[in-house]
Amino acid sequence: MDVAASIQLLSAAIIPVLSAITLHEVSHGWAARQFGDRTAELLGRLTLNPIKHIDPVGSVAVPLVLTFLNLPPFGWAKPVPVNARNLRNPKSDMVLVAAAGPASNLLMALFWVLVLVGVLGWSAPSPLSGARRFLLSMAQIGISFNVLLAMFNLLPIPPLDGGRVLRGLVPEALGRRLDALEPYGLIIVVVLLSLGILGKIVSPLVQSVTALFFSFAGL
Repeated sequence: MDVAASIQLLSAAIIPVLSAITLHEVSHGWAARQFGDRTAELLGRLTLNPIKHIDPVGSVAVPLVLTFLNLPPFGWAKPVPVNARNLRNPKSDMVLVAAAGPASNLLMALFWVLVLVGVLGWSAPSPLSGARRFLLSMAQIGISFNVLLAMFNLLPIPPLDGGRVLRGLVPEALGRRLDALEPYGLIIVVVLLSLGILGKIVSPLVQSVTALFFSFAGL
């Protein structure tokens, strides 16, 4: 991919990527507030302003590098703080707080499906204009990125959301073992990724769910 094409792809990815990671984190904080924890609210993190959530590495550097390497854009934001001790029912409430992030991404993917349907319906049967092609790229990236972010975070490895969901569902003795694993969770993810194991697990799931969302748009 040449530089011009990379810049065009990056431009189309900015809004879908930033909105996905921002809404993901805000959803955790919003869910926590519903169950009694106002930590994120008091720290000013219950805002859709992406600047409040941007992580220099995960929100800027990684997406830039992946785009110029012609790889699917991926990234993350600064985690919204949640104090489980403030939740009314810490163990069960934390399951819903953790699940709120991936759920928000699946809802956002549905939103981009509607955008995609609108662009295709608006343009038919005439050829796509430059603006419509740009919106089409945004919608396609929005669907793919949100599904990828949701599926990745649902991996049952703490501190990912799936790990926190699992923590709330298993007996306390096993839960304590997961707590002990959490400091090494991201290292485990990196090792699995470098060995190609993670891709074999996540890729088929992401492809299947993404294809399902695109089928909603008749593609």
